[in-house]
Amino acid sequence: MDLLYRSTRSKSEPVRASQAILKGLADDGGLYVPELVPGLEKSLEELSQMTYQETAYEVMKLFLTDFTEAELKDCISKAYDDKFDTEVIAPLVEADGTYYLELFHGATIAFKDMALSILPHLLITSAKKNNVKNEIVILTATSGDTGKAALAGFADVEGTRIIVFYPKNGVSPIQEKQMVTQRGKNTFVVGITGNFDDAQTGVKQLFGDKELADVMDGAGFQFSSANSINIGRLVPQVVYYVYAYARLFKEGKVEKDEKINVVVPTGNFGNILAAYFAKNMGIPIAKLICASNENKVLYDFFETGVYDRNREFVLTSSPSMDILISSNLERLIYLTAGADADKNAAFMSALSTVGRYEITADMRAQMEDFYGNYASEQETAAAIRALYEKTGYVIDTHTAVAAVVCGKYKKETGDNAKVVLASTASPFKFTRSVMNAIDKKYDAMSDFELVDELSKLANVKVPRAIEEIRTAPVLHDTVCDKEEMKAVVMKFLGI
Repeated sequence: MDLLYRSTRSKSEPVRASQAILKGLADDGGLYVPELVPGLEKSLEELSQMTYQETAYEVMKLFLTDFTEAELKDCISKAYDDKFDTEVIAPLVEADGTYYLELFHGATIAFKDMALSILPHLLITSAKKNNVKNEIVILTATSGDTGKAALAGFADVEGTRIIVFYPKNGVSPIQEKQMVTQRGKNTFVVGITGNFDDAQTGVKQLFGDKELADVMDGAGFQFSSANSINIGRLVPQVVYYVYAYARLFKEGKVEKDEKINVVVPTGNFGNILAAYFAKNMGIPIAKLICASNENKVLYDFFETGVYDRNREFVLTSSPSMDILISSNLERLIYLTAGADADKNAAFMSALSTVGRYEITADMRAQMEDFYGNYASEQETAAAIRALYEKTGYVIDTHTAVAAVVCGKYKKETGDNAKVVLASTASPFKFTRSVMNAIDKKYDAMSDFELVDELSKLANVKVPRAIEEIRTAPVLHDTVCDKEEMKAVVMKFLGI
């Protein structure tokens, strides 16, 4: 039976998975949500014997029902190959009583690789299935990690072009160098003079520009998205939570059906929503712990039921979470509103016009499995230093935000259930912040001196992704104001 996808904002006809992946965003501006979250078909015992690739097939086949077995297995084998520096793809590392799910072993050393390694293959397969003749233009905004992971995934993929917008002064030096040195004749990277929310809003406006869509169609192009709003990003993220639990069971770390808590450093809400889907598929997850940095709009939302983006935007040492509009939260709003598209559309309209909305008491009750808190910059740095001094294990700033919030949750509740913490980026991606947290003496070093020092300190080889950009030339130097994004896109496409 086909699992269909509906828009969160209207009662328009549902679409198949391949159509939802191709479109990225629904015509009404809504996000695609499956009509139901399917239950796992394999037992925990069976899952525990599977490789990452086999687990991916078992999970994704339930969501992507219009893909044949051969098509889906081909996408999976092309995605999860030697681009990853470990055969297990997503290792679990125990440190100080917490299981760190390392999601940074892919080509760009951040968790976005987990989904963006497979999205190009899902997209090209979807285009063939739907007889698409146009060239697909991936248009995406990034707060640092999605951009490079998408660029790496789509570089020189036939039938596609990719345009990435990032906040010029809102990403780490390593993140920026990774993007602006990206090779591939179909790639284009643009810094904007604004923050991530400006970039994301601009991209959404371009997706909603019907006049532009007509012009592009006439020139043989159509937009699609690599942002976490695309269901083709969300579904592969569900896999690693299923895999992590199965690994814990295999290794005797949890009993059958023993509930665990999952902690996720959260900006755009996609990664923790994937854990929510895994829970609804039958994985024994108790609490979904949502960790924010000083841009604590999600913490305030879970505390009060009011989502309010009218606040100062803070640049932090965990830039991938420097977000005030958490796009994927819309999917949870829609689901807890009883899949009422009109109700959800009213909330989203309020968010775009007055910058805030308040959910009902009934919706809040349905979110009881979520816990939100946040970490200050000082707490984040202290967590990196404390874990290193105690165990020798070095984590990045985003992972440290999650570690702080995990500690706060345990202290508040006394809940000592086992914890899987999503470690979303390699410390090598945020070297200066990480090394400064360990000892201020490192601040005098250059970025690449710090990389070598971190390698010695953590006893970890410098990742290939970092070695590659040491001497790579800058290939992208376009910078524009947020109002110029449309003109920049048209120029790149030669329209």
